[in-house]
Amino acid sequence: MKEIDWSTLGFHYTEPDYIVRSAYHNGVWEEPYATKDKYLHLHVSATCLQYGQEAFEGLKAFRGVDGKIRIFRWRENAKRMARSAEGLYMAPVPEELLGKAIRLALEKNMDFVPPYGTGATLYFRPLLIGTTPRLGVGPGRDFEFIVIPSPIGPYYPGKFHCTSFIVNRHVDRAAPYGTGTFKVGGNYASSFRATEAAHAQGYDCLFLDSKYHRYIDECSAANFIGIRRVAGDSQPCGGYEYLTPRSSAILPSITNDSLMTLAREKGMKVTRRHIRLEELAEMSEAAACGTACVISPIDQVLDPERNKVYRFGTEPGPVLTELYHALRDIQFGRAEDRHGWTEVFEN
Repeated sequence: MKEIDWSTLGFHYTEPDYIVRSAYHNGVWEEPYATKDKYLHLHVSATCLQYGQEAFEGLKAFRGVDGKIRIFRWRENAKRMARSAEGLYMAPVPEELLGKAIRLALEKNMDFVPPYGTGATLYFRPLLIGTTPRLGVGPGRDFEFIVIPSPIGPYYPGKFHCTSFIVNRHVDRAAPYGTGTFKVGGNYASSFRATEAAHAQGYDCLFLDSKYHRYIDECSAANFIGIRRVAGDSQPCGGYEYLTPRSSAILPSITNDSLMTLAREKGMKVTRRHIRLEELAEMSEAAACGTACVISPIDQVLDPERNKVYRFGTEPGPVLTELYHALRDIQFGRAEDRHGWTEVFEN
């Protein structure tokens, strides 16, 4: 294992030994291979540079309590990346090729899988770019697929804690029926103007829908979850409703999908629909969710134009805390994976 201070890792890039690459030419994907070359050899007119023909993913491998390594729901990442590729008129990476590349990246970088108990994980960034040189507007026909592994620290290096959000009505992250449902770099670049302004004020950014600026869309680069009290049964989280937005402009989150499954199992009502911003007042808990953080509880949402603050408490609420630990227990092998979400490796 590498001499890395796992306790100081954040969500930033740490150089691995190998990345994995595969190119697409003349309608055929080459066999993925591991290389120490971390640089791209691109024509300056490549379609990824000229016209933003690019998509990516993010997933993790976890060293479990039993010493085994678990990759979490990579097939769902493969399906989502294929949808992104098709949305940008790129050649989709076949599911089995992506799986083979992820496994190879893991095998060649075993020393970078953090020990159990540190909270750190090995993160994979699959990247797909158009490499055909062209100046005329149009899609490329050549592509490169790369898997970039990097160990990352726990999103919460200390205590599981809350963050604050501010509503932005002046920047739209993605248009309805545009590229918002695809995981492409342009969606993130278009949000920087709002997110950096929010960070400068000590907040993260809450985006509203681009058409009416009335409904909750996304939390910076993550899905939104709201929890509210309803009549329910006596199961652990019975009596609560799990609310998350339905929108044609947000990324379908694999983490959110997993949490919804766990919420149903715990007796919660799960609802995906348009959520008016004012409904925050009816919620007892709220959070952002995604691969990096699993769940990032929200302590308050500031709506400066309406001079309104929605507060949820300075400590993570009991429902979100239970869901957070339920998913982490599966990822780290502390609980039975009844859904077949993890692919297990022994080393």
